[in-house]
Amino acid sequence: MTLRELSQYYYLTKEIKGLEADIERLALKAQPGAQVLTGLPRAPGVTDRVAHYAAAMTDIQRSIESRLERSLTERAKLEAYISGIDDSFMRQVISLRFVEGLSWSQVARRVGGGNTAHSVSMACYRYLDQH
Repeated sequence: MTLRELSQYYYLTKEIKGLEADIERLALKAQPGAQVLTGLPRAPGVTDRVAHYAAAMTDIQRSIESRLERSLTERAKLEAYISGIDDSFMRQVISLRFVEGLSWSQVARRVGGGNTAHSVSMACYRYLDQH
């Protein structure tokens, strides 16, 4: 499995979190207190901001759902690949980095043994180059 293939789940997860943050921002804008009410009668062509934000939120939710489906597929591929790795240390490193999305420093701390961010990343890249 290539580094790019391993990274797909990580980036899909990150993308989903960004879209969820977009929905939260739109939901705040759609709150009743967020609207400007002038007290004047509405003229033709004036749009309903709440409806506009609701439609945008629905579109984003559909994007999230499609990415969630794809992320489940990517995670299954990733877990199948990881379960086939004979080396326990490398299974941990790849799982922590690509499934849990930890930084190399966090991976090094979790696997312990005096490893540094550089040493675990180089070991991972070397493993991927050889397999």
